[in-house]
Amino acid sequence: MHSASTMNKDKSSGSKSPYSNDVKGNALAPDQAFKTPSQIFENFAEKVAQAELADVNIAFQAHIATDDEEDSEDGSIAGTSCKDNYHIGLDMCETTIQDMKWMRRANWQNNPTSHLSRTTSIDLTEQLEEKVKFMRLSIEGERDSPHHFIGVGDVELLDACTLLAQSLKLREKYMEMSHQRFHVTTKRHLQGSYGPVRACSSSKGTPRVVQHHYASSHDGNCQHELPYNLDYGKLRTADEGGGDGGSGYADIYEPFNCTPPDDLNYTLKLHHGVVKVYKSEAHELKNEPLYEVKSNMKSFVKDYNVVLSLAAHGPVKTFCFKRLCYLESKFNLHILLNEQNETAAQKAVPHRDFYNVRKVDTHIHGTSSFNQKHLLRFIKKKLKKYPHDKVYQAPDGHIMTLEEVFESLNLNAYDLSTDSLDVHADKNTFHRFDKFNQKYNPLGKSMLRDIFLKTNNYIKGRYFAELIKEVAADLEESKYQNTEPRLSIYGNCRGECDRLADWAINNNVVSPNIRFLIQIPRLYDVYKAKNMVSNFEEIIANTFLPIIEASVNPSSNPNLHKFLNMVVGFDSVDDESKADLTMFNSECPTPDQWTSPKNPPYSYYLYFMYANIAVVNMIRRDRGLNIFSFRPHSGEAGSINHLVTSFLLAEGINHGLLLRKAPALQYLFYLSQVTVAMSPLSNNSLFLDYHRNPLPVFFSRGIPVSLSTDDPMQFHYTKEPLMEEYSIASQVWKMTPCDMCELAMNSVLTSGFERKVKEHWLGKNFEREGTAGNDIRQSNVPNIRIAFRHETLCDELTMVCETAQAAVRSRQTSADNST
Repeated sequence: MHSASTMNKDKSSGSKSPYSNDVKGNALAPDQAFKTPSQIFENFAEKVAQAELADVNIAFQAHIATDDEEDSEDGSIAGTSCKDNYHIGLDMCETTIQDMKWMRRANWQNNPTSHLSRTTSIDLTEQLEEKVKFMRLSIEGERDSPHHFIGVGDVELLDACTLLAQSLKLREKYMEMSHQRFHVTTKRHLQGSYGPVRACSSSKGTPRVVQHHYASSHDGNCQHELPYNLDYGKLRTADEGGGDGGSGYADIYEPFNCTPPDDLNYTLKLHHGVVKVYKSEAHELKNEPLYEVKSNMKSFVKDYNVVLSLAAHGPVKTFCFKRLCYLESKFNLHILLNEQNETAAQKAVPHRDFYNVRKVDTHIHGTSSFNQKHLLRFIKKKLKKYPHDKVYQAPDGHIMTLEEVFESLNLNAYDLSTDSLDVHADKNTFHRFDKFNQKYNPLGKSMLRDIFLKTNNYIKGRYFAELIKEVAADLEESKYQNTEPRLSIYGNCRGECDRLADWAINNNVVSPNIRFLIQIPRLYDVYKAKNMVSNFEEIIANTFLPIIEASVNPSSNPNLHKFLNMVVGFDSVDDESKADLTMFNSECPTPDQWTSPKNPPYSYYLYFMYANIAVVNMIRRDRGLNIFSFRPHSGEAGSINHLVTSFLLAEGINHGLLLRKAPALQYLFYLSQVTVAMSPLSNNSLFLDYHRNPLPVFFSRGIPVSLSTDDPMQFHYTKEPLMEEYSIASQVWKMTPCDMCELAMNSVLTSGFERKVKEHWLGKNFEREGTAGNDIRQSNVPNIRIAFRHETLCDELTMVCETAQAAVRSRQTSADNST
């Protein structure tokens, strides 16, 4: 870090320091009006330099009190920007105190001193930086002669870095357009603000207040923080009675108990598959939309082709492959040198261990979110206790009871077993996605799937709601496990969104451990063959128009508006191994003109989902409502083109197996820190043997991967399928407790849980870069690991961005010389 400069003492020279040891909470007179975070932090750093560490917290409280008093008296910090700076500076001070107290308590540096140096010009930030001491690796001469190590020539290196930087800028554009998260470290380097690798600080010595994923709301060049309206989901932290780090807000989490905002009565219009929002019909006639996506399919195809050409560019592939090998080797050496220190840091943390760090299952399908034994017990219970429930309407119109349904199958409760249920995947499902889909039918009967696993049926999804609530009860009992189930909207008819919302509200499907994603299957060809839709635009209209209408005019559908408070994102699902029958290019017809019986390409689906999600987020962001991420299935099978599309449009992806075959894309995913939710047990039964799964390689190279279950009903045996994933991964790949906790932390950062919840789980500064955003007491991830990851990422980004800028300067010089 840059050193905090010595404070000007013209006003205070010769006077006794107000923060000496005899101060025990007395009010202290201010000696300076603080206008910037730098001034606030530097002033406080000097004052606490003369205080015993035990009294630092008292000094800080007095510091706040006197500054607040000064603000009210002279109005020197009346402006909005000044107030923001003031609170940023105080936040730095408070974080500094917590770090110093924890450093003293855990004795990370083996430093016998119990208080700070009593020098008047103490370099506080430098002392804090020194707490992360570990064996660092560096390569001498890499900057001077990069081609000797990288293995490519100077010209190829310039071309590779230029293309990589261009691709990163394209992703940044699409993320900002849709208000999705773009990693702030990558953003900072793309803007040319590299800073020192081992300290997140600005050139003036002020610690940079930045976030882990979001761009800083205090930076005028960045987007504002993505809002989460916590009034829509009342949360209570430990300080408010939540207990000792448990889910103390569980009993008062009420996302459906909210007052909707006023209706805006805007006009909605579908234009070539993308919703445009107009303030009035008059603005519609003038074609003056209030909300629209500043992009179209043709411009996206152009950007898509840029990244696709990079993925196939020979020198870029060579460069990226060698960098990835270097990253993997560097991590292995880091473990060799620092594993004992990481373990010691974890042992020094009281209470916290792998079992009680928060974990989120970020990729799981709602209809299979329970294991086969759970489903079997549920069916038997219903059949024994409620045999006369009317549950199914036969094609001839006859209403059948549950007992009659099983009599028609010549079965009773005693006959049922997990073997006869036949919902578990086996070797016959490997590379047979059609057989895998049949496993969703208990006993091989679609009728039972309709009764027990659907939200829209004769009993209005009551059984399925009870199953989900039983899963939620198990999660709340375990306290530290959370999940994000997918619920389907097919888009083949009007009213699907309304019925899904009614199902959730009427059955009170709510839990503090659960947030929902909406998954949209890519099944246009099936609906077209059954004459359920006439063109592709109808699927978009059936899916997104009700969501936008509920965001603009909540009173038009109160239940949908309330349900959306629990929705955190969208997913696109289906068999990726099916080849696209139509090539994705700028000549593809628009959705209103897509009347072909053929299914649109994968990239076509994703672009129009993305474009409409972007419109939804624009509206909801301006209204202070929660917004949605786009996290599709991508790279499970099929073409690497899927990964190109998701790199540009998606905040994170599920599976990502094909990244192992595309080094350029894999390196891009690393540089931009795209999150990947991987499910090794699912892949083992469908597409890739467990021992060949690339998760440990991706993890070593620094891609933010997390473990997820996908379909516990098909792949897992225990009551805690997520812990089953962690357990097997730990045993097979010999992962350390630090590795497991890092995977768990990645899952929390990937998830769509509200910021207030993540602060409770990971610490209030979790969004900051590097060690400033880590609280080992919450995450159980040592600062050594966090520092290594952050410094390595900064090294790579600096190398790529500086080389790209050098290429630009070289071309400009050549152009000037030629003229």
